[in-house]
Parts: sequence; C-alpha cells; structure tokens
Amino acid sequence: MGVLENAWIIPALPLAGAAVNGLFGRRFTNKTVTAVAIGSTTLSFLAALTLIWEFARLSADKIPYVKPYFPWIVAGNFRVDFALAVDQLTVIMLLVVTGVGWLIHIYATGYMAHEGGYYRFFSYLNLFMFFMLILVMGASYALMFVGWEGVGLCSYLLIGFFFLKKSASDAGKKAFVVNRIGDFGFLLGLFLIFKTFGTLDIKPVLARAAEMPVEAAGIGTLTAIALFLFVGAVGKSAQLPLYVWLPDAMEGPTPVSALIHAATMVTAGVYMVARSSGIYVHAPLAMKAVAIVGCLTAFFAATIGLVQTDIKKVLAYSTVSQLGYMFLACGVGAFSAGIFHLMTHAFFKALLFLAAGSVIHAMGGEQDMRNMGGLHGPIRATFLCMLMATLAIAGAPGFSGFFSKDEILWQSMASPYGHWALWLVAVVTALMTSFYMFRLIFLTFFGKPRYDEHHVHVHESPRSMLVPLMALAVLSLGGGWMAAPALFGGANHFEEFLKPVFANSEEILSKLPANAEHSLEIPLMLVAIAGATIGFFAAWWVYLKKPEASDELAEKLSGPHSVLLHKYYVDELYDAVIVHPMQWISTNVLWKGVDAAGIDGAVNGIASLARGLGQEARQVQSGNGRTYASWLVAGAACVVILFLWLGGALK
Repeated sequence: MGVLENAWIIPALPLAGAAVNGLFGRRFTNKTVTAVAIGSTTLSFLAALTLIWEFARLSADKIPYVKPYFPWIVAGNFRVDFALAVDQLTVIMLLVVTGVGWLIHIYATGYMAHEGGYYRFFSYLNLFMFFMLILVMGASYALMFVGWEGVGLCSYLLIGFFFLKKSASDAGKKAFVVNRIGDFGFLLGLFLIFKTFGTLDIKPVLARAAEMPVEAAGIGTLTAIALFLFVGAVGKSAQLPLYVWLPDAMEGPTPVSALIHAATMVTAGVYMVARSSGIYVHAPLAMKAVAIVGCLTAFFAATIGLVQTDIKKVLAYSTVSQLGYMFLACGVGAFSAGIFHLMTHAFFKALLFLAAGSVIHAMGGEQDMRNMGGLHGPIRATFLCMLMATLAIAGAPGFSGFFSKDEILWQSMASPYGHWALWLVAVVTALMTSFYMFRLIFLTFFGKPRYDEHHVHVHESPRSMLVPLMALAVLSLGGGWMAAPALFGGANHFEEFLKPVFANSEEILSKLPANAEHSLEIPLMLVAIAGATIGFFAAWWVYLKKPEASDELAEKLSGPHSVLLHKYYVDELYDAVIVHPMQWISTNVLWKGVDAAGIDGAVNGIASLARGLGQEARQVQSGNGRTYASWLVAGAACVVILFLWLGGALK
C-alpha cells in the first residue's frame, strides 16, 4: 500500500537528516547543511501527503490502520512492538508537524544564516521533527513516551542553543527539570495502564476502557490513570503550576519558539489527552480537573501578557493562554474543538513568532517593544502578515481562530461538562487576548519611531523568511473555513472528519443533558465578538490615540501593574520554597554531611588506619639478621607450645 504500509519513512527522513548534519555537518558548507535539512523535511512532508491520499481511500473498517514492524520490548508477558498507527487524528497532526515544521525550517535558513553552529542547529531541528512524528504516530503509549521524552531532549538542546549565554543555558535546564516533574506523572499513568489492561497498545486499551463503567463517584482506576496522564500534559503543555519553563524558553532562537513552543511540542499534552478521550469520558472528576486547570491557565497567562514589554514574552504567555483554551475544550468533552484550535493555533502562532523574529531581525536584535514603533512602513510585508495572525488569534470573524475559539466558547457553556462560569472566564480571556495582541501591533508598528534611526537600519527580511510568513498568513485566514457551514445550519466538516476517533466518547456524552440550548450559540458568539472588539478599541485608545494613558494607568494601578509585571512573583516563590531549600539541602546535608563527612570521612578514616597499621608493621622489617633469627626462634617456640597445648586438650 505504498507509504501507508511503510509509514516509518515519514519519521525516518528527518532522523536521517539529523544524523548526516550531526555527524558530518562540521565539514559541510551552510548550503550543504541547508540542502540536507530542507531536503529531508520536504521529502517527509511529501511522504505525509502521499500517506494521507492513500488513507483517504481506506474503508472505514480498516481505520485505524496499525502496522507493526518488529518486536521492540519483550519481557515475559510484557510486549511492545515498534508499530505505527494512522487514523483521522494522526492525519491532522501529520499535516501540522510536517507542514508547519517544513515552513519553519525554510524560515530558519534565513534567520540563522549568520549564526555559529549552523549545522548543529539544523541537526537538532530535524531530530525534533523525528521525535514529534514518533509521538503522534506511535501505536502504543510506550512509543508515544519515547517521542514525548525525545521532544523534551530536543527542547533542552534548542532552548540552550546559545549555550555560552547563561540565561539560555539556565532556561534549557529549567525546561528539562520542570518537564521531568510532569513526566513522572505520565510514567505513573503508564504503569497503571499496564497493570489494569495488561498492555500499552492504545487501541486495545481504549477498547477495554470503553467496556468499563463511568466512575461517577470517587476516584477509580480510570480516574487515577487520567489524572496521572494529565500531570504529564501539564508539564509538557505548560499549564498551571508547571508553566514556568515556557516563557524562559524564549531564550532560544525564534524558529525554535515557533516550531517547538507554539506549533508542535507544547501541543503534545493536548494531543495525548484527546487520544486518550476514551479514558477521560469515563472519569468525570478528571474531566473537571482538565477543564478547570485549562480555564484558569488561559485567564492567568492572559493577565500577565497584558503588561509584558518583550515581544517574544508576550507571545509566550499568549501560547500558555491558548493552550489553556485547548485543555478547556478537552475538559468539557469537546475533543474535536480542542484539536481544531490546536491546528489553527499552529498556523497563527507560528506566524506570530516568525513575524516577531522578522521584526527582531529588522531591529538588529532588539526585542523590547518600547524601543520600536513606526515599523509598518519599513517592513510592510512583515506587518501585514503579523496583522493577519493577530486578527486570527483575536477571533476576528472569518479568520481561522474565530471558528475554533467560537466552538470552544460555545462548548464550554453547552457541553454536559460545561458551566457558565467556564464560559465567562473564557470570554474575558478572549477580551484580554485581543487587547494585548493589538497592544503589540500598535507599540511595534504604529506611532513615532522610538529607536535611534541613525544606528538602527530597519530592513525587510530576506525572501527565505518572508515566503513562509505569507504561506502561514493564508492558513491563518482560511485554515478554519471547513467549520463555516455550521454557522448556517450545515456541518462542521472538521468535526465530521474526526468523528470516528471520538465516536465512543461522544456516545457517552450524548446520554448526558446539555447545559444550554443550541439557539444560544449565535448570541454567545456575538458576545465573544463584542469582547474582542472592546479589546481592540481599548488597545487603540491607550497605545495609539492617547499614548500617555498607558503610563497614567500603570501609575494609578501601580500595585496590580507591579504584580503582573513580575508575573505574580511565581518564579520568586518557587525559588524561595523549592529551589533554595533544595540547594541548601544538597550543599549542607547531601554534600557536606553525607558525602564529605560521611562517605569521604569513612573512606579517609579507613585509609588513615591502614596507613598507620602499615607504618607500625614495617618496623618489623629492620634488615638485621639477628632480629630475624630471634623472631624465627620465637615463632617456632610458639608453634611448639601451641601443639603441646592442643595435644593436652585432646586427651
């Protein structure tokens, strides 16, 4: 069956690119490195498109298509094959990972052209794509976990790419450590899955879970599994309280921010929860936890984004907030809506980061929006692309984000697991999203230039950077139109496409009463549009019409402004409660107490005793013949006495 039967080709191509550049890239020119990196991702993208074409011709009874290639782990009754699976959800993720990833690779060739370690960067980037593809194509939770850990490793390598810069290396370590906390929960979930079902293969696990009763009261086995898996998702997808690594990850090069921390890796948690929907719908308590954490994270991160001045930090907190929307959707049972927003978010957030990189490139490395202004003329193409992405994330009608966000807002109210409080918080968050994104646009591209025009020579980015921006701008505009017919009584084609994946989950949800009549969808949508419009005009008034108003507001609300500017002092709290105590324990107890005083002391004490005994024993070796003869006679006498004593005792 061509590529579908040999689906391993899709992840193998970027792995080969990573290996070639990693092993031999130091000897290559940048052009050769580019050819290897872009060539491997291009072929992977084309192979994915071919696979999707073949998948479309499969009959429904052959989906999901699972292809085992060889036994991977066999230990007693435990067996895991290296097997890849393809269904409708896999198709969506393949398009996002290979398509958006390919565009970002092309952009990176221009952005990283003058940086050191060019071959190393593209080796890491290719390796990341390999692990991400394994994560979304793995037919078992074990193989998913390999991809899960692999993208974490690549994230560490790419965040700390500028390793001579302390803030970058610290950010890489922070991401690695925080993700390990979440991954511990994920592992506990996998152990419990195997204990309960006797396998880690996703298809039989979900099939057996579907036969189990809904755990309506208390915490049962499925609830525990769902909560453990969600801990992993909280770490990987930067939700409260493990979100702190993502804003610091902006120390990595901008293409890294776009690929890993906007379009793909951070959405792995959302994908995992959606993939495990058959478990979650049997665990209402876990569903509520997912919805509440997602909703609170969306609101929390949006408030911080209101006052940030670093252009990439604004987008970082925006990413955390939008991920919260996706978890909110999954938590209320709207798994298709969560994946829909995952896809549209990949389009517009990747575009926002890449456009921000184009701005930084134009400004000679400047990232503070307070030192920009008036750039819409000199870098007009970048401005228009970034405006398209901003309209999409703000939920402007007709843009991709409008369709996916509207579906989430509606489901947060109408779903059996929805609630008016979730909807209200989500709508207020949408208003704040519109405000801080148009604040970014007005501070960056409008008003008088606030930079030294004699020293900063603003220039548009090269074509290798602009072409991916334009492609993503088209997707940001039209990427959600497959859901448009639903607004006029028709079908949401995206939801219809994913329906077979979530059929069992929807069957359980359909038996529960809805929280709102369908007739309310349009009025609630209009409220959301009104909120986004208020956010736009508020930003226009404060930062464009009356620019002095922003300083006046900051002065009048100095307390809340300071709290938001310092991100609720969460990092400081973690340092005081966790980091510094752990460092003190490590230094004073484990190192000085256990290691130095205990282990080293014991070893050194034994060594000193041995040295002392040896020093005394060496005195016996005097070199004097008479002394040796005396010792010989004394020894012989002792032996004779011993034998005489033993003989008497035996009688």
